[in-house]
Amino acid sequence: MNQEAFERQLSELPIVQYEFFETAELTFSPRVRMVCETDCACYGTSWACPPAVGTVEECRDRCLSYPHALLLITMSEVDDIEDLEGTLETRSGHEEITRQAAALLQAQGVETYPLSTESCAICKRCAYPDGPCRHPDRMYPCVESHGILVIDVAERFGIEFQAGGNIVTWFSLILYR
Repeated sequence: MNQEAFERQLSELPIVQYEFFETAELTFSPRVRMVCETDCACYGTSWACPPAVGTVEECRDRCLSYPHALLLITMSEVDDIEDLEGTLETRSGHEEITRQAAALLQAQGVETYPLSTESCAICKRCAYPDGPCRHPDRMYPCVESHGILVIDVAERFGIEFQAGGNIVTWFSLILYR
């Protein structure tokens, strides 16, 4: 990969911050997955979420098979941070930036495994569990579904993820080899 050329291309995207690191630095925790199971309405309803993504151990092994990682951060301003629906509407912009960054890597012949925000929202209703994913090339599993403590990574790099006010911070990881 030509990292200098890639970083020039990344600088053209509305990314607040990005960091390169090795996947061996990721922290995995079953407690993160437990939040999916107990607090998320998407649990068991999507190919992007548990249990469809596999166990935390399977996800860890899959992630670590890609030695390199790119953390992407975008921020969006919303009218009311308490308005979950309005907040989630800003997610699609982040997902598009994640797609573009992954495509830039892929154009250099790099194999990627992108992880992004929340549950996949490409289809109105996911085919899970009755059929295969309709868009496996565009569906990015959720970072947290893999048991990854993304806040741990953000803190390690000094990333301010609680901007305050009505600012939403979105994270993606693009694992690559």
